[in-house]
Amino acid sequence: MERLDGGSAVPPGYRGAIVALGNFDGFHLGHQAVVGRAVARARAEGRPALVGTFDPHPQRYFRPDSPWFRLTTMDQRQRLLAEAGIDAMLVFPFNAALAALSARGFAEERLVGFIGAGGVVTGGDFTFGKGREGDVATLAALGAELGFSAETVAPVRLDGEIVSSSRIRAHLREGRPGDAARLLTRPFAIEGTVQHGDQVGRTLGFPTANLSLANYLRPAYGIYAVRGRLADGRVLDGVASLGIRPSFEPPVELLEPFFFDFSGDLYGQTIEVQLIDYLRPEAKFDSLDALKRQMAADAARARELLAR
Repeated sequence: MERLDGGSAVPPGYRGAIVALGNFDGFHLGHQAVVGRAVARARAEGRPALVGTFDPHPQRYFRPDSPWFRLTTMDQRQRLLAEAGIDAMLVFPFNAALAALSARGFAEERLVGFIGAGGVVTGGDFTFGKGREGDVATLAALGAELGFSAETVAPVRLDGEIVSSSRIRAHLREGRPGDAARLLTRPFAIEGTVQHGDQVGRTLGFPTANLSLANYLRPAYGIYAVRGRLADGRVLDGVASLGIRPSFEPPVELLEPFFFDFSGDLYGQTIEVQLIDYLRPEAKFDSLDALKRQMAADAARARELLAR
């Protein structure tokens, strides 16, 4: 699947596409419904299926000092959209020029001019244009005038509540990765390049792969049962510390997975670590021996949970 620059016209083969519009951070059940509808329409009408999304997220653009909240990187999102049947992901650079466009300007310039959209599919809470002046009713009216259809997909409910990225973030911040996974339809996963660390884990008998949390949402600090996907496709069970390592100075925020029954050099490789279950909050230990005993207990507990 191609990733296209939303700041310029799409290649001719994508003109007339059915476009799913939204941020789609996390690509949860609700997002999947919107994208699934766009793909179904595109296939039925013999058109390409595109996703139009934004980078950076508008919230990050307008509030650059807000806490990290991203659930997926663009690379992760691209893979998920490809699996859903999307032909290309169109990434609109969210900058001053885009932020200044009126709702009509966005429809005329981007949807009609750059894409030649045959149809647009959104969720019911979609807004666009300067000051979020446009909503789904605005989009439908502009589509009728400018020559594209506009369709709204109803929210998806699970356990009587609307599935949303904010609900998923709350579950993760409160140490409930399993609840987040039900809304995402897969475990929340952090992807990054393995860094060199201080090798303390190796001296304790638990060599870890150190990953930066980068721009991801910060889940509850603590110890997790995890699964890792390596660059070569192997999937490994493990246990991980996520947090600031209070037993060591200075505090450094890291995700540090230890993979069971694995030996090898992961430095410089890009891996993805899924948070499967939350074992306990992080804690400070009085001695390395006490820490080693707890790490062994955590590893045994993680093996037990992952074996289920």
